[in-house]
Amino acid sequence: MPNAISTARPNRLRIFGALLRRDLYVTRRELPYFLIRTTLQPLLFIVVFGYLLPRMGFVGHGYTAALLPGIIAVSLALSSVQSVALPMVQDFGYTREIEDRLLAPMSMRMIGFEKIMMGIIQGLIAAAVVLPVARLIMGPIEALSGAHAALVLLFTILGAAAFSNLGLLMGTAINPQQIGLMFSVVVAPMIFFGCAYYPWQGLTAVPIMKYAVLVNPLVYVAEGMRGALTPGLPHMSLLAVSGALVILVGLFWVLGMRSFEKRAFS
Repeated sequence: MPNAISTARPNRLRIFGALLRRDLYVTRRELPYFLIRTTLQPLLFIVVFGYLLPRMGFVGHGYTAALLPGIIAVSLALSSVQSVALPMVQDFGYTREIEDRLLAPMSMRMIGFEKIMMGIIQGLIAAAVVLPVARLIMGPIEALSGAHAALVLLFTILGAAAFSNLGLLMGTAINPQQIGLMFSVVVAPMIFFGCAYYPWQGLTAVPIMKYAVLVNPLVYVAEGMRGALTPGLPHMSLLAVSGALVILVGLFWVLGMRSFEKRAFS
């Protein structure tokens, strides 16, 4: 009678954790370069618009209160998008490094979800670095409040999740040769029309733009941060912001996973 051969089913959570730890290790080794890549542009805006121009008298000192939440939103959005999109473009490039991960005994969606988790983590890191540095550069901000830390964390996680899923979609839908075009045509307009450097309520003076920018996911992250960090200033309804971000997370998840699976099978 032949000996029975027992095969243990692979623990998918352990495999998922191993992939996540590997990416965290890489991020830790490249942390200085990661922070420079994702926080340099927001910090330059802080220096110019939050420090120099108010002291030169070209903008009011109250502008810093409207600018700070938007800068944090830009930082976590850039970090989350780049942390997922750029590795995806590289993995699906000529080297096809993604095939090593696809051979792991776990579902394809779990592989994509691990990438999204890394985007969320790196978005949280970027926001955690920019907030105190920006506060230090700008100086005292009367409207800034720390009473709603839970809301700040909520909008940071939702915003990072939305842009990580968007990064998965962009990284799998765009060819490596077009990655520069992605940042020129998609990311740059998204930042400038994302209500990061001005409050959404201020667009009442231009009604067409006020409603046209609502297709931009950055608007909801910036306004959520604005309502949580500077609740005394005009901002979009936080209930509407929360609902919009949840919808965007779900929408980008479906589109991103569909694009990821299609690219993996091609």
